Amino acid sequence: MQALDYIVRLSMELQIPAAVNLSFGNNYGSHSGDSLLETYIDTVSGLGRNVICIGTGNEGEGKTHRAGRLTPGQPLDTEFSVGSYTRGTDLQLWKQYTDTADLLLIHPDGSAVSIPPLPGPVRLRLGNTEILAYCGMPGPFSLLQEIYLDLLPPAERDYIDSGAWTLRMIPGKILDGRFHMWLPGGSEASAAFFLPAPDTTLTIPSAAGKAVSVAAYNSRLQSYAPFSGRGFTAVSEAVKPDLAAPGVEIQAPRPGGGYGLFSGTSFAVPFVTGSAALLMEWGILRGNDPFLYGEKVKAYLRRGARQLPGYETWPDPRLGYGALCLKDSFPD
Repeated sequence: MQALDYIVRLSMELQIPAAVNLSFGNNYGSHSGDSLLETYIDTVSGLGRNVICIGTGNEGEGKTHRAGRLTPGQPLDTEFSVGSYTRGTDLQLWKQYTDTADLLLIHPDGSAVSIPPLPGPVRLRLGNTEILAYCGMPGPFSLLQEIYLDLLPPAERDYIDSGAWTLRMIPGKILDGRFHMWLPGGSEASAAFFLPAPDTTLTIPSAAGKAVSVAAYNSRLQSYAPFSGRGFTAVSEAVKPDLAAPGVEIQAPRPGGGYGLFSGTSFAVPFVTGSAALLMEWGILRGNDPFLYGEKVKAYLRRGARQLPGYETWPDPRLGYGALCLKDSFPD
């Protein structure tokens, strides 16, 4: 947020447009575009003349997302595995605040503990694992409730208990029923859902509504890159990603010198950020369109995107409106 603040303020001071690249993301949040960072991004997108481009992350195959719908009178179990020598992991449950449910966390040995529906942190213990539970409240920017479970080793041990854990949801008052769960992704991944949901795996803050959210595709095979974080957003089901760019075996500078081949949405976003900069140069700096920034740039990039073969319905939760094509993104 401080970096974005600096760039946007400097852009306004120098009176030049700015294209900002964010090759950054994590799994912490509701994935509906209402986190503090995403709300901030939407706010600063309306200041000056800028475009903020963000990668959707690499959790498409990560087994870190679970989704479902609660039905009155029908308990629902979600199983997740914890590997050996895991120093700790956490689980986020996001649901409508209007819905209520009792939660039971079941240890691999069959013992269980009830999660008290109390606001604020509660510390519990199961076997050789301590559980820090937090039942949140709706925030100024969200109607949702977060229930956060942090699995930690006790003071006398280095690791939490491994095996198959279960979170049982026992429905109470259900008006909507939809819920989403996430485990840590990336280098923090130490747990996995038995029945993961590959959609809605885009990372935070790429669910921000005013950002240009970028997935990765294989430009050699003209196909989606399976690791790329997928949309649509949770709850609102807004179209994210907006489009895709090459993100498989991209030649880039290697730390320490030389070049290497890299894959990931971090390498796809710069193609779109550069394209946004060229559109703004053509429009603003060269006098063709002084209002070519923000959502207008996104609209041009969406319209110019190429539809890849083999995909029937657009926009697609994996590729958005298609693959980046700057040439076709310039207005007629």
